[in-house]
Amino acid sequence: MWPIIICSIALVGIVLERLWTLQRKRVIPEELIKKVSQLADSNQVNPKVIEALERNSPLGRVMAAGLAHRHRGRAIMMERVEDTGRHVVHELERFVNSVGTIASVSPLLGLLGTVTGIIHAFTAVQMGGMGDARALAGGISEALVCTAAGLTVAIPAYVAHRYLRGKVERIVVEMEKVAVNFADSLGADEQGGDSDGGIARTA
Repeated sequence: MWPIIICSIALVGIVLERLWTLQRKRVIPEELIKKVSQLADSNQVNPKVIEALERNSPLGRVMAAGLAHRHRGRAIMMERVEDTGRHVVHELERFVNSVGTIASVSPLLGLLGTVTGIIHAFTAVQMGGMGDARALAGGISEALVCTAAGLTVAIPAYVAHRYLRGKVERIVVEMEKVAVNFADSLGADEQGGDSDGGIARTA
C-alpha cells in the first residue's frame, strides 16, 4: 500500500503543477505577441529586450530566438526558432511521462498486493486450518484493498496523462502558428533559403 500511496501523492502534485504551468496565459501571452510585434516594427529591439523576452514565457523564448537572428536570413532564423522550440516543448512535456508511468505501475502494485494478500490467506489456512476464518478473511481483505487502491490511482492517472499530453500538443500547434506568422512579420531576408518553420515536437 505504501508505494501506491506515494504514487497517488506524486500524481496529485504533478497534475497540479502541470495544470498551473500549462495555462495558456502563461505559455502564450496574447499581450506579448502584440508588444513584440510593435517593438519589431518600430525597430526598438535590443539585447536587453531579447533577454527580457527569453525570461517572459515559453513563447517568449521562441520569439527571442527569432529576433536575435532576424538579420541572418529566414532559413537561419527559422532554424534557431526550431532548435529553441524543441527545448521549449521538452520543458512543456516535463513530468507528463511520469504521469503515464504512474498509470501503468499502479495496477501492477495493486496486483502485487493482491498476490501477497492471497499468500497470507493461504499461509493462515496452512497454520491454523480452515477453522481460522478471521485470519483467512484478513488476507483476502488485504488482497482486495490493494487491488482497489491500485485501480483508484491508475484510472485518474491515465485520464490525466491523456489530458496533459493533448494540452501540450494543442499548445505546440498554436506556438508553431505564432512562430511562423511572427517570422513572416519580421520581413527577414528569404534569400538564405526556405524552411518549413515548424516547432519540432517530441514524440
